[in-house]
Amino acid sequence: MVDARLLFSIFASDIVPIFVVAGVGFLLARYSAVDARALSRIIFNALSPCLAFNLLVTSTISGGEFGRMALFCVLVIGAAGAMAWLISIPLRLDRVTTTAFLLVVMFSNAGNYGMPVAMFAFGREALARATVYFVTSSVLTYTMGVFLAASGRRAVRQALLGVLRVPAIYALAAAGIVLALKVPVPTAVMRSVGLLSDAGLPMMILVLGMQLERAAMPDRPLAVVAAVVLSLVLTPLAAFGIAHLLGLTGPAFQAAMIQASMPAAVITTILALQYEVAPNFVSSVVFATTLLSPFSLTLLIALLQRAP
Repeated sequence: MVDARLLFSIFASDIVPIFVVAGVGFLLARYSAVDARALSRIIFNALSPCLAFNLLVTSTISGGEFGRMALFCVLVIGAAGAMAWLISIPLRLDRVTTTAFLLVVMFSNAGNYGMPVAMFAFGREALARATVYFVTSSVLTYTMGVFLAASGRRAVRQALLGVLRVPAIYALAAAGIVLALKVPVPTAVMRSVGLLSDAGLPMMILVLGMQLERAAMPDRPLAVVAAVVLSLVLTPLAAFGIAHLLGLTGPAFQAAMIQASMPAAVITTILALQYEVAPNFVSSVVFATTLLSPFSLTLLIALLQRAP
């Protein structure tokens, strides 16, 4: 059994700070009319790339571990999609809702929620590995996710071209070159990147709260419950087996399990609105999984900390 005092300590030190900052974002969106979309663009185009570059260049992650972490992300998203499709059959969801169901189950909030949790719970080495998962999931979101949301109404070429507009990919490539060739990065560049990197996580959490402020009332309750169970219970269980299969250990295993256990990604609400794929249902799942996630994550962190 996990000690109740340990659970409370983890909840207070690793989860509560995130929701306090998210609460500030919620209040800003509710009472100060702060535009979450503008802040999201800043994070997407400037802060996330710098955060990814800084973490990878200063980490001890190896090329092999980098590849296994990226593969882990691909396999977890694939497993989540397969389970969601199977469960959608007995639920008798229509085509549009099935698409929305797959979307929210497959893509988790690895950025503005998963990365801060990994940092607070397990430190910078885990955060570096969590960044690899985040960048990989971003690529899949802007390709597979867009294609899925479009439901065949848009060309595959448009989705693939969208990948070229993800700045974090170029930061990832630059970090790979620096690590592979052991190129020294000028101090002025690293300090500038470091300043923007330091702003990344708190801004991500603020935007999380702002986006939750727009959540709708629950829609299709049975399907919402199924999506919650898939996101917070079944996908983490599948991820546990995949992580062991790939030989992930230490900070990589911790980061992998944290990222695979995140609630539904807020970006799915944007895709659902843009492509008219049951946006109320998607918002309901994002809201429900985010509110319930502190309890599942607290238990998960406790188990990861006790693991040898």
